[in-house]
Amino acid sequence: MNGLDRIRCVALRDKVMSAEQAIELIQDGAVVGLSGFGGAGEAKTVPLALADHAKAHPLKITLATGASLGNQIDGRLNEAHAIERRYPYQADPDLRKSINAGEVMYIDQHLSEMADHIRHHNLPPINVAIIAATAITEDGEIIPTGSCGNSANFVEMAEQVIVEIDNSINPILEGVHDIYVPKARPNRSPIPIIHAGDRIGTGGIQVNPEKIAAIVLNDIPDTSFHMDEPDDDTLAIARHLIQFFEGEVAAGRLPQHLGPLQSGVGSIANAVFSGFEHSNFHHLEMYSEVLQDCTFKLIDAGKMTFASGCSMTLSDSCAKHVMKNFEQYKGRIVLRPQEISNNPEIIRRLGVIAINTALEFDIYGNVNSTHVTGTKMMNGIGGSGDYTRNAHIAIFVSKSVAKGGAISSVVPMVSHVDHTGHDIDVLVTENGLADLRGLAPRERARKMIDICAHPDYRDALNDYFERACARGGQTPHLLEEALSWHANFEKTGSMHKTT
Repeated sequence: MNGLDRIRCVALRDKVMSAEQAIELIQDGAVVGLSGFGGAGEAKTVPLALADHAKAHPLKITLATGASLGNQIDGRLNEAHAIERRYPYQADPDLRKSINAGEVMYIDQHLSEMADHIRHHNLPPINVAIIAATAITEDGEIIPTGSCGNSANFVEMAEQVIVEIDNSINPILEGVHDIYVPKARPNRSPIPIIHAGDRIGTGGIQVNPEKIAAIVLNDIPDTSFHMDEPDDDTLAIARHLIQFFEGEVAAGRLPQHLGPLQSGVGSIANAVFSGFEHSNFHHLEMYSEVLQDCTFKLIDAGKMTFASGCSMTLSDSCAKHVMKNFEQYKGRIVLRPQEISNNPEIIRRLGVIAINTALEFDIYGNVNSTHVTGTKMMNGIGGSGDYTRNAHIAIFVSKSVAKGGAISSVVPMVSHVDHTGHDIDVLVTENGLADLRGLAPRERARKMIDICAHPDYRDALNDYFERACARGGQTPHLLEEALSWHANFEKTGSMHKTT
C-alpha cells in the first residue's frame, strides 16, 4: 500500500485504516487538536471526512489548531455546522462569517500561550489529536510536515492520536524540525536557546505508541498561496524601514546584522521584508513564526544566513523552487513548535526586531490588528502580540488608506485595541516612519499625523487633535467623536466627513 514505507515502526502498520474508520474516534462534544499553522502542515483527509460525515450525522466539536488551516478545512467543517468553538487563530472567510454572526464561539489567543493553557487546565483537555506526518521513525517518533504548530503539545496531552501520513510531502523535510516541549510549571527550566540557529530538541515528536489509535494515509497536498508582488506603497514602506535601520546602525543602537528579525504573515509583510534584498545589510537572521517567500529570496540573495520558524507558507512557484533545491536550505532553517518560536522568554533574550501589519493605528500609537470597525473579526491576533510585547524594537506597518481611500488607517482612536501604545516603538506607512520611542502621547500624535497619515485625512486629524488638546488630558480625546470616523464608514461607506 502506498505510504506504508513511511511507517518505519513496523509494529504500527496494523493501525492503518481509512479516514471513515478513524473519525469514529471523534465523538460529539470532543475537543480535537489538529496540526497545521498558516495553511501548512495540517492533517487533511480525516478532518475533511469528518466534515462530510457531520452533514449526515450532526455533531459539534471544539477545534484547536496551531493557527490557520488550508484546504478549506475550517470552511468545510463550518458548512457542516460541526464547529461549536474554535481557537486560537483562523483565516477562513466562511468561518469568519459564522464567528461574526455569533454562531461559532471564537477565542482569539496569543499563539505562544495556548499549549500552556491546556497543559495547566485553563482550557479543556484534548480528546483526539490529528497530526500530519512525513513519516513515523523506527523508534516511533512522528516527523511533522511543513509546520510544527501545536502538534507536539497535542500529542503529549491528547487521550488518543490519529496520525496522517502525508504522501504529498517530500520526505526530505525530515531533519529540519527541532521539537522541544517545556515542562509544566513550577518545575520549568529556562529554554536554552541563545542564538536563532540553536537546536535543543529532537527531530520528531515523541509519543507513547499505545496512544496512536489510527494511522491514515493522505495524498491531498497542502494549499499553495498567492503572494502579491510589491507595489509602490509597500516598496515605500520598505525604503522607510531600511533607512531607519541604517540610522540605528550608524547611531550604534543596532549591530551591522541588526539582530534576529520577525515578519508578520501576508502579502504586505512579505513584500516589505523583500526590501532587504536590495539593502546593504548582510548576515541577517530570522526568528519568526512563518517562513514566507521573502525568507528564501533573502537566503538566495546571500542576505540571510539562517531562519528559525514554526511553519513554511509559500507561494506555489516558491515552494517548487525550495523543494527542488532543499538540500541547500536544510542547514539554514529550522522549524519549531509555536510555543518555542513565539516564546516571550526567547524573543526578549535574542533581541528580536518585530515587524507586523496592522488594520489601523491611532494618533497615540495604539494598534488594531484584528477587528474591522471594532466588532468584525478578520483572522485573529496570531503571534503579533507574542513578538510585539517582547521585541527589542516593535514595528507595525500599514498602507495609510484602504478601500480606495474610503478608510484611513490612522484614526483618532482605534476601534479595537490589540497592542497598546506602551508596546509600540515604530509605526510606518508609505508616507513615512514615526519613531515613537520616548515620546509622550501629545508628541506621538504630532508625528503620527504629520508623518504617517494620508494627506487627505491630515486636516481632519489635526482638527480633532487640536480641539481635544483644548479640552485637556494627558491623552486628549473627544469621547463623543473618537469613533465617529468608524461610525461614518458604517453609515456612508467612507470615513470622510459628509458636509
